[in-house]
Amino acid sequence: MKDDVDKPSRPQSQTAPEQAVPAPGFPATRLRRPRQAAWSRRLVCENALSVDDLIWPIFIIDGENKREPVASMPGVERLSVDLAVKAAEDAARYGIPVIEVFPNTPNDLRTADGADALNPDNLACRAVRKVKAAVPEIGVMCDVALDPYTNHGHDGLLDADGRILNDATLDVLVQQSLVQAEAGCDILGPSDMMDGRIGVIRQALEDGGFSDVQLMSYTAKYASGFFNPFRDAVGSSGTLTGDKKTYQMDFGNSDEALREAELDIAEGADMIMVKPGLAYLDILYRLKSHFAMPTFAYQVSGEYSMLMAAVQNGWLDGDRVIEESLIAFKRAGADGILTYFALDMAKRLKARS
Repeated sequence: MKDDVDKPSRPQSQTAPEQAVPAPGFPATRLRRPRQAAWSRRLVCENALSVDDLIWPIFIIDGENKREPVASMPGVERLSVDLAVKAAEDAARYGIPVIEVFPNTPNDLRTADGADALNPDNLACRAVRKVKAAVPEIGVMCDVALDPYTNHGHDGLLDADGRILNDATLDVLVQQSLVQAEAGCDILGPSDMMDGRIGVIRQALEDGGFSDVQLMSYTAKYASGFFNPFRDAVGSSGTLTGDKKTYQMDFGNSDEALREAELDIAEGADMIMVKPGLAYLDILYRLKSHFAMPTFAYQVSGEYSMLMAAVQNGWLDGDRVIEESLIAFKRAGADGILTYFALDMAKRLKARS
């Protein structure tokens, strides 16, 4: 019998390599498997964008056959009422269900009390009547707030010390809502953030024979720096005195949005909205998960302008990031999106069909 020392030994350098430990279920579970082909990715896609998800905000100016570029919003123009009608026809042609109109009120009509908001022949009302006459199948949404009409740029009335008069503003908002409903507006979007406005507007609509007019409340509207290009577009950036932090929400707050939504729903809101959108996807997710209400997000002017600036500089691929940003809203729970990309996106979606 040979001694143990005669047994061959394996050199240290030739030890067997350590085997990788597979993940549980591997290779039966390979999450890359459904990603390999385009047809398969489409089949298992969890969230898809449809033209039915889009609301297109447009800006209205006085005049005829007139368009003005908004310098801080590349690709966006203010349109006279006749051109707004053509824009609505384009929107309907590509299947966009709703447009929202925002007026750029002439400076000589802006007053401390926002009186032109109650004028049945103001820019917004003229646009609504013309659009509904020419394109009856499209929904028209109107902004309910005083900032396009005041000479101080705020959404409500002010006292002598510059403080918002919440309850006095409600009376004006009710009258503004009735004027817009009479013009043919299908959805009213109270964006003012006054306490109690949904309840009084809903009651006034019921009493005034406008029970079919819907309310999309700007439920969680934050005091955001992303609104500045919009204020350029409606002409209130040069008139705004101070800030809006006493009535728009603090961007550090989340639970407060649930309380706002609970009140708006109880007061008669048909739909709720989060504004801005991309920086507030967590709020969108919480509201949709908690209330299961039709919930919308507004991809606001600053978010639009950031993307467009990067696209125009060649830093981002617009065809990819625009759709990616819109899908983010769907993934967070949005039933629909207000976006200045709406017409461009609708054209792309139709080209694919």
